[in-house]
Amino acid sequence: MNYDEIEYLRTEHPAWALLRSNNAALVLSFLGRVFVEENASDLAASELVAELDDELYALGERIGEERFPKSAAAYLDDWASPERGWLRKYYPPGSDEAHFDLAPAVEKAVLWVRELPAREFIGTESRLNTIFDLLRQMVHGAEDDPKKRLFELERRRAEVDEQIVAAKRGEISVLDEVGQRDRYQQFARTARELLADFREVEENFRQLDRNLREQIARWSGSKGGLLDEALGTRSSIAESDQGRSFQAFYDFLLSHDRQRELTELLDRLQEIPGIDHRDGRLKRVHFDWIDACERTQATVRLLSDQLRRFLDDQVWLENRRVFDLLHDVETKALELRQDPNPDIKMEIDEPRITVSLPTDRPLYRRTRRAPLEAESVEHGNDDFDSSAMLDQIYVDRDVLAQRVLGSLGHRDQVALNEVVADEPLAQGLAELVGYLSLSEPGLTVIFDEDRRDQIEWSVGENSRVADLPAVHFCRDGLRKR
Repeated sequence: MNYDEIEYLRTEHPAWALLRSNNAALVLSFLGRVFVEENASDLAASELVAELDDELYALGERIGEERFPKSAAAYLDDWASPERGWLRKYYPPGSDEAHFDLAPAVEKAVLWVRELPAREFIGTESRLNTIFDLLRQMVHGAEDDPKKRLFELERRRAEVDEQIVAAKRGEISVLDEVGQRDRYQQFARTARELLADFREVEENFRQLDRNLREQIARWSGSKGGLLDEALGTRSSIAESDQGRSFQAFYDFLLSHDRQRELTELLDRLQEIPGIDHRDGRLKRVHFDWIDACERTQATVRLLSDQLRRFLDDQVWLENRRVFDLLHDVETKALELRQDPNPDIKMEIDEPRITVSLPTDRPLYRRTRRAPLEAESVEHGNDDFDSSAMLDQIYVDRDVLAQRVLGSLGHRDQVALNEVVADEPLAQGLAELVGYLSLSEPGLTVIFDEDRRDQIEWSVGENSRVADLPAVHFCRDGLRKR
């Protein structure tokens, strides 16, 4: 980086401005505890004001009230001002109370300050192994020569075979305490940095959406061109490098097998001896990743919905302008009707006859005939098992409705997971879809998008899990409470 770039960051970047402020200790400690350590987002103003008020009271008792003279609400508004940019203050749809979210620059400052104290142990081996693994993935992943790819796979298989033979002989190499601490330190740092990256990814999506809105506001072309530009930009957001990388990570993390493997590995990590200063959050860090992914996905969905309403408003304004022009034409026509000698001139195209020449018509083409084979049809084999043709899954919705009504009883509503708990899914996903599409007189199916349920069923020796919004069955005329 050159002098001008560093000078610009020193004067304009929110993280640098935060580190230079007089209240940096208060901002970093409070916002780091509330947002970063708790992996929180979208906090209501009343909740955040109460938290900060308790923090200011405790600091006032210890170092004096004159150190922080302003109120908690005033501090939050100051931190969310455009001059600071440490918090994002906004009003969610359908809410009249302000909410706050942490800016990515503050999380960068928090992570940087945490790395300042001297560390008793600094591991380097794990990072070298990580570098080698990444190099292997990039180099071998870009190799398109089948022979070289096969040679590498056989080499890796030989290494695994040697380890298997050694394990059968009882020769197992175990990492010592130094190696365990080295890798644990690297894992903890990477896990925390990954959580910080999600907030920056979400902010980048907001910036892309903001740029698109500015482009629409300055648009002076046709409505079709506006829609093409808007839809193309929204598609480019999803197809960008950042969007594709985020979607790949999200799909990888949502895999049921990956979640189960991560949970098992993290549980076993807590049992490994020789690791000092364990981070309690790392036991559930994969759930924090999922929550951060869900917040980013919810932000993208909200931005898409707001953009659709914004485009609808633009179309409505354009249609209104057309109607205003038509109304002006009608008004002028009525005014001219009263004038006995109106000075009106009209030009039309010269009339002409459309001529269709015989030579313009296509010539006759004979239809190509397909040859038919005259071989006789041979009688097939009657001795075969035809039950496979009738072995189809049929879901009786009347039976499903009776189960729901039986679980409902005298109550006003019942959850789908309660019905499935009493009567497990015997036909798997087809039966689950049958429950979701029930349409019976006196029964209403309600989907709660704010809550999630997981429905499990067994397929042979394997189990399947479906993650879907909370589903309730209610009697007609009643809504979910």
